[in-house]
Amino acid sequence: MGRRIVVTGSAGMLGGHLARRLVLDGHDVVGVDLRPQADPLPAAEHRIGDVRDLPLMTEVMTGADAVVHCAGALPSYPAEQIHDLIVGGTRTVLEAGRRAGVERLVHISSTAVYGLPTLVPTPEDHPRAPVDPYTRAKAAAEELAEKYRADGMCVPILRPKTFLGPGRMGLFAMLFEWAEEGRNFPVLGRGDKRIQMFAIEDLVDAVAVVLDAPPDVAGDTYNLAAAEFGTLRADFQAVLDAAGHGRRVVSLPAGPALAGLRLLERTRLSPVYGRLARKLLADSYVSIDKARERLGFRPRLSNQDAILRTYAWWREHRAAGSPAGSRGGATSRDAWRQGALSLAKIFF
Repeated sequence: MGRRIVVTGSAGMLGGHLARRLVLDGHDVVGVDLRPQADPLPAAEHRIGDVRDLPLMTEVMTGADAVVHCAGALPSYPAEQIHDLIVGGTRTVLEAGRRAGVERLVHISSTAVYGLPTLVPTPEDHPRAPVDPYTRAKAAAEELAEKYRADGMCVPILRPKTFLGPGRMGLFAMLFEWAEEGRNFPVLGRGDKRIQMFAIEDLVDAVAVVLDAPPDVAGDTYNLAAAEFGTLRADFQAVLDAAGHGRRVVSLPAGPALAGLRLLERTRLSPVYGRLARKLLADSYVSIDKARERLGFRPRLSNQDAILRTYAWWREHRAAGSPAGSRGGATSRDAWRQGALSLAKIFF
């Protein structure tokens, strides 16, 4: 039997994929976003509004069986906006859910709450160790979710690794563009670090599992990520191979390259933020044993499956003249403006 489910951030990549899946599963879906829905479905209601609007969110959630909170901010946003959207938005959504009597509120967090952990695979009980405005906001939002959980609300907290799939742009669009133009692609250091990612299809599956799980199982915190993954070099090389130009991943000296990226970030000439650059210099993967054991969740796609599917989608939409990315990184559906990095193309 279908349920009434509210999805915040329903015009975004995750929210849009999730809303479509839930509608196709027979649920009555209400999306909330500041922007129009990118992929409108006849059976889905879409409300244009701000998740920080408590009266609006309480009204939308009244009569809902569950809420999935996907709305947030990107790490590239100004620090004040990151805090306001992630922490303020989560606080309002949780309180609206309490007032509306929602039985289950799924909070989409991130493995970014671990900061830059040296323990890999990183388990859920690893301390939160934020290192920048984005990770601090995600950690603070989780603390709010845990408070409402302690007060009796069923609040699953899902921590996905960087997810990608059809519709994902961001910094991946830079890799795809350089590959399509027949250029080599640089990595910091040898590119031999194991970097785990996650397919959007598997993330949507995981949310559906949590929505159906018994309350004592759902009301917990879970890492979510690909079960099969390799090195950054191998994943990026797979894209270059798919482009068919015979290009290769090339190494850059890590120290000088990192210093250069930090300078470009401070001068706003590059979209590559500090935590991302540092993360690529160490193994970065989490344990998904808890999701396997408690939820019975089994990811279907590997890192390479996910990145190649995203590249295939990008090529199709680029060839069709899609305007994706025109807002320059405002959402995860947009390509980031490469800034000074676009000038580096001539060397590759």
